[in-house]
Amino acid sequence: MRESSALPSLRLAPQQLHQACDPAQFAFATTAELEPMDELIGQLRAFEAVRFGAGIRHEGFNIFALGPPGVGKRSMVSQMLSRQARSEPAAADWCYVNNFDHPHKPQAMRLPSGRGTDLQQQLAQRVAYLRSAIPALFEGEDYRAKAEAIGQAFTTRQESAFKELGEAAGQQHIVLLRTPSGFAFAPTRDDEVMAPDEYEKLPEDEKQRIAGAIAELQKQLEKILHHIPQWMKERGEQLKQLNRETTGAVVTQVVDELRSRFHDLPQTSRYLDQLQHDMIENADDFRHEDETANLSGLTVVNRKTFHRYQVNVLVSNGEHAGAPIVSEDNPTYGNLIGRLEHIAQLGALVTDFTLIKPGALHRANGGYLLLDVRKVLMQPFAWDALKRALQTREIRIESLGQMVSLVSTVSLEPEPMPLDVKIVLFGDRLFYYLLQQYDPDFAELFKVAADFEDRIERSPETHQLYARLMATLCAKEQLLPLDRLAVARVIEHSARLVGDAQRLSTHMRSVADLLQEADFWAREAGLAAITENNVQQAIDAQIHRQDRLRAQLHEAILRETLLIDTQGAVVGQINGLSVLQLGDFAFAQPTRITATTRLGTGEMVNIEREV
Repeated sequence: MRESSALPSLRLAPQQLHQACDPAQFAFATTAELEPMDELIGQLRAFEAVRFGAGIRHEGFNIFALGPPGVGKRSMVSQMLSRQARSEPAAADWCYVNNFDHPHKPQAMRLPSGRGTDLQQQLAQRVAYLRSAIPALFEGEDYRAKAEAIGQAFTTRQESAFKELGEAAGQQHIVLLRTPSGFAFAPTRDDEVMAPDEYEKLPEDEKQRIAGAIAELQKQLEKILHHIPQWMKERGEQLKQLNRETTGAVVTQVVDELRSRFHDLPQTSRYLDQLQHDMIENADDFRHEDETANLSGLTVVNRKTFHRYQVNVLVSNGEHAGAPIVSEDNPTYGNLIGRLEHIAQLGALVTDFTLIKPGALHRANGGYLLLDVRKVLMQPFAWDALKRALQTREIRIESLGQMVSLVSTVSLEPEPMPLDVKIVLFGDRLFYYLLQQYDPDFAELFKVAADFEDRIERSPETHQLYARLMATLCAKEQLLPLDRLAVARVIEHSARLVGDAQRLSTHMRSVADLLQEADFWAREAGLAAITENNVQQAIDAQIHRQDRLRAQLHEAILRETLLIDTQGAVVGQINGLSVLQLGDFAFAQPTRITATTRLGTGEMVNIEREV
């Protein structure tokens, strides 16, 4: 085949391989003269998406910030949400209180910001006061006199009944005796109990009369004994009513103070009504200190007595203005939706509403929750729990052991809390597209995609913005400023990182790492600003730390372990370059490419399918 003289030249000029950045375009001496930037450059598309997702309040418009790690997704989103959150109302406080009708189903209570802690403290003070005030009332003379009067009335009633029975028996010459085993009737003669031998000497008709009389008196005695438990119950009810009246006055006064303090919260008022009724009904709890028991040398305290009057403040937002912004770095199932803790007591694990602990969804309720999608997907049941909370718009705390039927012990069923939160997921594009394809719920829950650019167009305007970006990073990391030559060298290196002379990298982590290393070399040299030599020294040091394998391959070529001919020509052989990527380091390796020819089978070969 004859060569064509019209083939274009493939030779590249040096300026095509490297586009230098002219430092003369910069009017500053060092970046210390530049004003820092508040936003990332080249991320207008992502900025608008985040602003839209944060502003819209309809269901399902949560945000997925997608892009490679290190481009500044989290910092940019956090800054935008901080500005947005400051203009929003403060989130409510959320508490769990005892359900006096169904203790295994604690009640969720929503209070304005800061009022939850106030209720907790005020109620704790009132309970402490009642623990000392109520016992003093029961020890007073007035209560003792009334209690003794009730007891005396019962004793008088009982003695009167036995006296009437004794008188009725005496008229028939029979006496009512009280023995250690109970009551007994015996015949008398001359007001003395008749001896058994004397009774045997009586005529038969007298014996029958006495037996009949005793039988009748026995029936009357049984009626009296049958009424005694009822009389004791009435006495107990009277004492309990006295206790209610004695306790009711002080409890009502204390609860009325709380009720007036929280009069604008109907749910709190209903809870205080239930609390007041329970305190009055269980006044005896205030008359005795917590019961203790010593088992095998361990002192166990009965926590039930006053524990039920506590307020478990799950989330308090009184100290923060605006909507909360929560970032959960360990999004396990329990850290997302909360958990029920247990304590060991008498060899068993017990729990109550005060051991309910909040999750990230509780803390972010009314605000924003930032999550790394990879970490969420790696935790068992975390992704499903997050989706279930967003779909039902409520936070339901469930024991993971009960959910998977690993345990069958009785536990709490806390009332679900309404959920109003904006979720922001951070992750690579791969996670976004995989979830879009294989999770049918994902598109309904995360409708806003904020796609971050990993490169921007290179121009004189972006050069100036890039210089301001370096000034921002230096101020944030407390680094020395860069002079103009150093700025130009960083821009050139950024273009090399992105592999395009017409583009610059937006990978902020790589730029920040380079500036930090250059700052180290500049400080070591005692300079007041980072120079071009410091930047180049940092670049060379980064390459040197990672090029062990490249050096070994180069040595193998020089020692002719790997044969690469650079002179002459061989039929069916050419030299090429293979680019090897090892982590963040890439280098080219000379490679011999050979071609083998053979007699074919007579079939056509499609070169688009076979090489």
